[in-house]
Amino acid sequence: MKLPQSVQIIEVGPRDGFQSIKEWIPTELKLQIIDSLIEANFKKIEITSFVHPKAIPQMRDAKDIVQTLLQRYSDKDVEFVALVPNLFGAKAAYELDVKEVTYVISASESHNMANVKRTPAQSFEGLEELKNTLPNLKINLAIATVFGCPYEGDISIEQVKWMVKKALHVEVDSITLADTIGVANPKQMHSLLNELKKDFKDVDFALHLHDTRGMGLANVLAALQCGVSRFESAFGGLGGCPFAPGAAGNIASEDLVNMLENMDIKTGVKLEKLLDVVQTLKNKIKPILTSHMAYVDNCKLGEK
Repeated sequence: MKLPQSVQIIEVGPRDGFQSIKEWIPTELKLQIIDSLIEANFKKIEITSFVHPKAIPQMRDAKDIVQTLLQRYSDKDVEFVALVPNLFGAKAAYELDVKEVTYVISASESHNMANVKRTPAQSFEGLEELKNTLPNLKINLAIATVFGCPYEGDISIEQVKWMVKKALHVEVDSITLADTIGVANPKQMHSLLNELKKDFKDVDFALHLHDTRGMGLANVLAALQCGVSRFESAFGGLGGCPFAPGAAGNIASEDLVNMLENMDIKTGVKLEKLLDVVQTLKNKIKPILTSHMAYVDNCKLGEK
């Protein structure tokens, strides 16, 4: 097997995970969990999204979350990312001194219309305006529904390549490929990544995978063998897109860390401390999780 020696895991639970929970999570509890994720040694965390509260009420404390964390960790080696749907949200994040945002455009026109009421082409126009207006803001473009759409089914490789070319033209700082509804399989993953590498040899793609059909970690393995070394995941396996019917949560961070560390691939994440975060999640927010490691009792793991 050709595998990397280390990978970066970007924790997206405080945004992608919490947005799927309807019952209000107190801001202090959110901050407590993010503090614990930092103690577990995550170096990059997506902490919130600047969306209208009517769209996702759980994110209505975005300003308080950002202000507190940026002040609390001003001298720490940790990056905070916020998701933004448009220029208005990006400006709100930028004014609070957020350094990086994630901007989502779906490869599927139907899903993009459901998500942000724009065609992909119109969303790229918005992205270009954002880039021109806030040139110092780092932008990660997340391309959604790359591996399949709940409305349109299969997405062609030509459409994905068009999206990547447009993103590079706008000069985004990074690109994440998202299996938004969790339908990818390892053969498809291997094939698509190899096709993209032919045309975009210098692009360091990240992956955002959901585990709807139980193939998330298998897809990670396929991606590792294609040279991918950046993955987004959520503690407890939380998550799910509000505009993707039937989508389950993200691959669980603790399952991902456990697999990689046992394969001698370094993540830098302290699994025992991460499992403490998951226990807090079980006790205080959502008792039923899709993670496997969340139900391993008295886990004495030790440090590799």
